[in-house]
Amino acid sequence: MSKHRVAVFAGDGIGPAVTAEAMKVLDAVAALHSFEVECKEYPHGSEHYLETGELVPDEVFDEIRGFDAIYLGAIGDPRCEVGLVERAVIAGIRFKLDLFVNLRPIRLLSEKFCPLKGKGPDDIDFVVVRENTEDAYAGIGGILKKGTPWEVAVQSMVYTRHGVERVVRFAYQLCRKRNKKKRLMLVDKANAIRAQEIWTRVFKEVGEEFPDIEQDHSYVDAACMWMVKNPESFDTVVTTNLFGDIITDLGAVLQGGMGVAASGNIHPGKVSMFESIHGSAPKYKGLNKACPIAAIVAVQMMLDHLGEESAAARIEASVASVLNRDSVTSVDASSGIATDEWGAMIVEEMRSR
Repeated sequence: MSKHRVAVFAGDGIGPAVTAEAMKVLDAVAALHSFEVECKEYPHGSEHYLETGELVPDEVFDEIRGFDAIYLGAIGDPRCEVGLVERAVIAGIRFKLDLFVNLRPIRLLSEKFCPLKGKGPDDIDFVVVRENTEDAYAGIGGILKKGTPWEVAVQSMVYTRHGVERVVRFAYQLCRKRNKKKRLMLVDKANAIRAQEIWTRVFKEVGEEFPDIEQDHSYVDAACMWMVKNPESFDTVVTTNLFGDIITDLGAVLQGGMGVAASGNIHPGKVSMFESIHGSAPKYKGLNKACPIAAIVAVQMMLDHLGEESAAARIEASVASVLNRDSVTSVDASSGIATDEWGAMIVEEMRSR
């Protein structure tokens, strides 16, 4: 029997509530597929910071490197400085563990939640590979003479050959593994941001190793247009950190909204982190209203990464079945379905398969 060790950061706001339902689903599917999961919870988030003044100490990062996966609920609290805890927890894990791939499946599970007329699950099924450790997020920059008429704010976009090449190669490999249209699209803005020409060159050079993969290219503004107009033309996308952050939120809307979208922060062969992409929604804290589907899909992605493909497929099929029920008309806090009721429905559906 296989066993997986998972570090869990439930986080803030609705984070603990949706994480509880995700762990409920994880326990149930583990029993159904005969593997074990050992979870260790970490308190680090906004509440912990407000109580102790501590963000995430180095020893915690050292410890979680030894786990098989990391699961994150949601981070953020308006009582804290904007971005302070997010940078410490989310960015801290991404950068200190060198999780250089942000993997975002854009997959529609129920046609009724798609805002595009005439588009269904067969039309919206692609994946975005976002570089996760460079670009404007590298933190090179600052503000000079703040608060004066001479104030200057600078933030540098940084791209290294090493960083670009490894994420581009990952994207080619993923495109081959998906074995669908076998088309990889590079999304950049190299015509205006000349530093991104490194992406154009590396994309072409690495592509010579993958003659079975069709190379495609789009500037980011055009890509956003085509995602809305012809989402069925997309297969696998690779892009920069900043543009990936933007276009995957657009992708989330195509698949039904933030309430159903999840992501993986990956370093192949090393511990990786999985999370829903929505925020902590503090106004819904403790109300048992938040939809935990995204949190549950994050568990699905985690299990797929850990080699439990059949368990991951069972979760996805069960989520799709629940979302397609006539009684389910919304995937946000207005659905009328309680957070724990969502979890119970998914578990029931899994056990019936």
